[in-house]
Amino acid sequence: CRETWGERGLATTLMDATTDKEPLVQEQIYNALCYLGEAEPEEILHCCDEYLRQHDKLAYPHRVIILKAMETVVKNNISSLDKSTAKVVILLASSEMTKSKEVVWEWQQAASNVLVAVGQRFINKVMEEVLTKFQPGILPHYFVMQTFANLAVSNVFGMVPFLNSILGTMLPMLGMAKQDHMKSVFCYALQHFSESIQEYVANLDQAPDPTVRKDTFCNEIFSAYEVLFNSWLQHREPKLRLAVVEALGAMSYLMPGEKLEEQLPKLIPAVLSLYKKHTETFYISKSLCQILEASVDIGSRSLDVQLDALLGTLHPQICTPADPAVPLTVKNHTEVLRCFTVLACSFPDRVLTFLLPKLESSSEKTRVGTLLIMRQIINSAPSQMEIKKPSILSSMKLPLQDSNNKVRRAVVQVISAMAHHGYLEQPGGEAMLEFLVRQCALPSDAPQKPLPDGDDPTSDSVRSISVNTLLLLSTTVDRMNNVLWPYLLEFITPVQFTNALTPICKSLMHLSVKKREEGGNASLIPYDLNGNLPSPHALTTRLLVVSSRPYTGDGRGAAALRLLHALCCSVHPALEQLWSKRVPLLVEIFLLGNTEMSLHPEEWEEELLLVGASTLAAVSDNAWICHFVTEMCRQLNGYNGFPTEKNFLYKCIGTTLGACVSKELVQKQLQELLETARYNEEAEWEGLASCFGICAINHLEETLAKLEDFVRSDVFKKSVGLFSIFKDRSDHEVEKIKSALILCYGFVASHAPRELLLSRVEADILRNISQYFSTKVLGIKVETKDLTLKLCLIRSIAMISRAVRGSTKCTDFILGRKAELVAQMVVRTGARVGTSPPSPIPGGTPSTPHSWGHPFYLPLLGVPPPSPTPEDIPSIPCSWGHPCELFADTFGALQELLKTLLQRSLTPHGLQDMFAHLGPWIKSSRQQERQRAVELSATLLHFYLGRLNVSTVVPFYNLGVLIALFSPRCSDSVGSVRQRAVDCVYSLLYIQLCYEGFARDHRDEMVEGLKALKKGLEEPDFTVLFRTCTNIAMVIGKRVPPDQLMSLLLAMFEGLADPDKNCSRAATVMINALLKERGAVLQDKVPDIMSIIHSKLQEVDEEHVRKAAQQTVYILAAQHSGVVVSSLLGSALPFDSHTCAMWSALAAEPNLTAQILEQLLEKLTRDVPYKESRAFLLGGSSERVATPLPMAATCALHEIMSAPESGPAVLGLYAPLFVTLLLRVSCTVGVQLPKSLQGRDRRSSSHAAASRSLQPCSCAVQTLRAMLAQGGSEAVVVAVGNAGGWEMMENPERHHEGIAVLAGSMARHAGPRLPLIVKSLVPTLSSALESQRVTATAFLAELLSSNVVNDLILLESVMDSMTGRQKDPCLLVRVLALRGLGNIAVGAPEKVHKHGATLLASMVNGLDDRDDPNNLVALEAMTSLSKLLEHLEERDVQAMLLHIAIRIRPFFDSEQPDLRRSSIVLFGNLTKFSEGECEAFFEQILNGLVTLLLHLQDPKPEVVRACKFALRMCGPNMGCEGLCDMFLNHLRDDRSLHYGEFMNNVCKHLMQSYPEMLNRLVLTNLFYFKSTWVDIRAAAPMFIGKAGPAPCCSFHVVSMGVDWGWVGRSWRSPPNVLIL
Repeated sequence: CRETWGERGLATTLMDATTDKEPLVQEQIYNALCYLGEAEPEEILHCCDEYLRQHDKLAYPHRVIILKAMETVVKNNISSLDKSTAKVVILLASSEMTKSKEVVWEWQQAASNVLVAVGQRFINKVMEEVLTKFQPGILPHYFVMQTFANLAVSNVFGMVPFLNSILGTMLPMLGMAKQDHMKSVFCYALQHFSESIQEYVANLDQAPDPTVRKDTFCNEIFSAYEVLFNSWLQHREPKLRLAVVEALGAMSYLMPGEKLEEQLPKLIPAVLSLYKKHTETFYISKSLCQILEASVDIGSRSLDVQLDALLGTLHPQICTPADPAVPLTVKNHTEVLRCFTVLACSFPDRVLTFLLPKLESSSEKTRVGTLLIMRQIINSAPSQMEIKKPSILSSMKLPLQDSNNKVRRAVVQVISAMAHHGYLEQPGGEAMLEFLVRQCALPSDAPQKPLPDGDDPTSDSVRSISVNTLLLLSTTVDRMNNVLWPYLLEFITPVQFTNALTPICKSLMHLSVKKREEGGNASLIPYDLNGNLPSPHALTTRLLVVSSRPYTGDGRGAAALRLLHALCCSVHPALEQLWSKRVPLLVEIFLLGNTEMSLHPEEWEEELLLVGASTLAAVSDNAWICHFVTEMCRQLNGYNGFPTEKNFLYKCIGTTLGACVSKELVQKQLQELLETARYNEEAEWEGLASCFGICAINHLEETLAKLEDFVRSDVFKKSVGLFSIFKDRSDHEVEKIKSALILCYGFVASHAPRELLLSRVEADILRNISQYFSTKVLGIKVETKDLTLKLCLIRSIAMISRAVRGSTKCTDFILGRKAELVAQMVVRTGARVGTSPPSPIPGGTPSTPHSWGHPFYLPLLGVPPPSPTPEDIPSIPCSWGHPCELFADTFGALQELLKTLLQRSLTPHGLQDMFAHLGPWIKSSRQQERQRAVELSATLLHFYLGRLNVSTVVPFYNLGVLIALFSPRCSDSVGSVRQRAVDCVYSLLYIQLCYEGFARDHRDEMVEGLKALKKGLEEPDFTVLFRTCTNIAMVIGKRVPPDQLMSLLLAMFEGLADPDKNCSRAATVMINALLKERGAVLQDKVPDIMSIIHSKLQEVDEEHVRKAAQQTVYILAAQHSGVVVSSLLGSALPFDSHTCAMWSALAAEPNLTAQILEQLLEKLTRDVPYKESRAFLLGGSSERVATPLPMAATCALHEIMSAPESGPAVLGLYAPLFVTLLLRVSCTVGVQLPKSLQGRDRRSSSHAAASRSLQPCSCAVQTLRAMLAQGGSEAVVVAVGNAGGWEMMENPERHHEGIAVLAGSMARHAGPRLPLIVKSLVPTLSSALESQRVTATAFLAELLSSNVVNDLILLESVMDSMTGRQKDPCLLVRVLALRGLGNIAVGAPEKVHKHGATLLASMVNGLDDRDDPNNLVALEAMTSLSKLLEHLEERDVQAMLLHIAIRIRPFFDSEQPDLRRSSIVLFGNLTKFSEGECEAFFEQILNGLVTLLLHLQDPKPEVVRACKFALRMCGPNMGCEGLCDMFLNHLRDDRSLHYGEFMNNVCKHLMQSYPEMLNRLVLTNLFYFKSTWVDIRAAAPMFIGKAGPAPCCSFHVVSMGVDWGWVGRSWRSPPNVLIL
């Protein structure tokens, strides 16, 4: 009991701690409760229940933690839970779930999950409780329905028996659901109910009640379907539509067959139409697939009619690539493919007819999508596709030729599917396999920047999937064994399939093993059945040669050798024992026991040649060997471009020729090799010479004879003609042939049997070599000047000498040509060093008598190296003799000389003079010059440090310059230069420490760290090199004195132009590392550094320099943002491309970018936007000129916000940026460029590179567009552009219209951004600048026409702002303010009632505006009032009715048609409010009646329409039914009017009903006798004539003193006036 009490107490303590706000603490509390629950589940659950009931006021986030712990405890202990505890938990969870009528998602979801967890075992108890919350006629709680749905999923067999009653109760509730979330949860429930019913019916053998059938639920499901489909599916809320369509898919399985068949013609098109409305289409596709499956199950005939629409809609879904980062797009592809499976199983012919032509589409996406569908239906509809195999294979011809990687990948996937279903066994299958092998052989992609489209596969990825597919087919698909074997052997020998050899060999090896298991001769290659198979000799040659580079191509060597072993019996029966013993040892010991780095290529080739020799010995069949060597020679040209493999093949040929008994064949093949060798490729000489050398082991006589015969042959004689006056070939070509032959003689001598060599060396070898090396032209001995030939001569003589020396009889041998050879070697090697012309000193200056030494010694640094460089021939050892020794002696003498000279002036000045001469050599573009110069420098600096004895502390003033000279060389392309450059920096830093007063033996920890960094410079990996350079720069930055820092940086900047690109990059890396380390102290120097960066960008046009310069600007800005911004703002306008790049660098990091943007905004608003020109001040015309600082800031903002990286910062400052730039646009309308910039603008606009105008307004508009685009409002930019708004903004006359277009677009596409924008924009309504007030008012006025202002609770504040602008001195502002108030009728009509009095007063004030000569304010007031009247309260209008009517009456006859139209329309609208003021307003109708009737003849159609409208509205108020009917029937807008006849009838009605009006009508018409409009002047007398006495009536002409009041009172208004 004590233990139980302790656990309960601990649990209570934990639950008390749930109020902690730290998420990590809450998670630990949850874990602890779960842990306690594992030990005592009953106690902990009771404890949780008790705690939650006692702490009823505990906030729901803390209750959620406890409920989640309870759910976990229940799930983990459901089997041991007793009924009483379950009951307690159920009651608690039910209470928690429904305690709040409002939906509190996290809390109620946690409670619902507890119920679902308990329902796994106690479903009846759970349902008993939850059903009490589910009463007929009462809309249930949201989570009651969700709990039902989740229970149906988690406990199918327990829940389905309840569903019939649940559905019966639920169906009437569907009509009661008005809120979207309730409709969604009903859909969710219906979906899961349907799915659980399907699962129940499908597993009746396990069900507790096997009598349940699908028909039990058909009627209820169909009733629910009707509500969902007919009502809810058309809802405008996208999420609800998706919930509905998801439910419909699951419900379709349960609908009665005849009902489903009846609904399909409507259901399928409705679902297909949703694809156009939703970007997230997974749920639509899932539902459609379910509907299609249900349709097929009932044998529907409706699908036939719908098929074309289905295919046409579904196909583009597959053609749109799925994004792996968005799982729903992948799932959507899966569902659409399932749809195609259903359709292909039912309509195979029509589906293929639709798909196959699309394989020829020009669209890559269409081809890829079609192939994906083909793979799906091949896999999922095999029986239906069986008879379609030939047509499908035939249609694949074009895709097999496609070069697009996406298509290739898709074709490989289709081939994989075909292989599993027997397609590749059909005619045409071999083409598919050949395509697969070709993809396995694709070359690797060159390293490049990642493409924007990250889904675009590379050749490497296509090759990878092809390799995996080929291996899969050969190892797991048994039906492919006879297809692949022996067909794959055809791809072994063609060189174009070299990259595919590894998977081919592995596949063939697996197939061979399978064939061997079959027994008999199945594993032997059936040459009699296939004439295209390579011969055993070809296979052996190919596999042996590719094994020479064993680690290339994913371990090609091991795979080739293993296959060779597997094919031993097919190659030759005698080889099985030998290869079974030797080949596995080769693979296991040499390849598996080594790596590519540790395996010695020469040793490996030697082992392969030994296996080859053993093979030849084992075969011991001369005919077989002759065929073998012939095949080898035939394959030789196939390895052009593969020098390593070709040279090894040459060695194999030499080995095989050595084993060949037929001397005629040997000579024939040697002759062929000499004739076909590619002498222009120096790499091939080594292989040819090796072949002759190895062959000479057994055929020395034939080899020497063939070499001599070749010299005497016509081919070579023609070449020798080079030396004559008439030349057929170039000297260069012949020199190469001679070089190769000289090398052949050297290898022959090296390999020849020693006992036979001595007798042939002088007569047959040295004599011919001497003849090749020099020849006679016109009887004069001419020696060659070709360096390569000289080097071959030296190498060959060295090989001959070693061979002779290795002979046992060398002591008795006398070489007759010894003196001649020695003399030749001495002359050649002596001239090589001594006579080489000195290279000029790059950038050097003439030495003076007072200089430090003799610079003419330095050209020794430029002497060509004693061993050939990579540009010459392959490396030859320096042990050849004198050139190396002579050069070493000379270089050593130079070092001693310079040490002596330096010793004379052991000062910083002396050191500076020394390196002033060495500097150009250190930066030379030639490798050997840099190598020797840096080596010499390291020696001199070490010497200087060793001899330095500082007695007084003096400044090492040139430390920075010298470090800048050496530090970039730490990434030189030559490894030794990198190492020695670090030594130079090391010595310089210690020299500095000595000058600072430290002892010479002092050891600085940081400087000593440079030695450890040298290891990172051994590998030429750029990443490692530059990381090491960064570390070196950090050491330098910490040890360089402050006064040297700037000189170091300046000298480093000079290194950007270094001819070695590695060093140039290293200079940039080091500059940036130094600035990060020490940039904080350089504030005063920042403008100078920025200027240098700009100048270097102009000088060096390299991408890496541009990027590094941008990084430098970023680093400086991170430390001195204000100085950097001021410096860049001082750049000349328009900004050149380099300045733009520097601005763009400031967009790299969001926090810094935000800081820069804020500074630019401050500079944009700090200065006045323009200045009045002098002419204006003197009384001339007004001209405004832009001020430079705001212009520069605007351009800078544009550059920064044009960079994609600026997006987050722009989002963070969206409102201030938008408002500031909007006001900047307003201030630049009509503003001119300063005269100093006008010429530049014209020049920049004439260049094609200039993309932006410098005109102030255009520049501001472009910047605003960039800001919107980067701020995620691209839709606003497009919408304004489509409406021509950007151009309007630049037009002074239409600027406010453009602003209105912008405001409308913002309301539609960027509503959430508006609150902060409005808050910032409202204060500018009081700006001293009229242009800003106009812009702000236009923007806010247009916003009021959108409901978004009301939604964002901005209406009152904006309306108050507009009301306050009615007294603005600017006429346009007053007009726009009234327009905005009128727009409320459009944007928030429901608010017009609330603010009716205020709005009406504003409109009346507008009508009474006295400072309005052209009545523009009155026009806007009338237009806006007409919009408002429809929504105003009658009592508000009636108070002002007469005033408005009297005020607008004069405008009926205005010269401006807009005023006439607006006033007349308003008058017509006012008549709706005349019921309470009948007599008074009737007087106004009488006053205007003649005018309205006469203006039916107005020249402006819009005025005529207004008059018709006003008269129709006045008719019911005139008390004459006939007149009213005439107005309503004859004055419709869509009906033409016969004016004379109409007026005749009108006058009759007037005179019959109101004869007293005659006098007034006549007097009013008299006024229009002088009207400016001809038609109205004509209509006035006609009116009088029509109104005269008629025979049927007697009229009394009333005198001028008639009582008009009585006449007015005698009129009767209609009893009921309906105000719309």
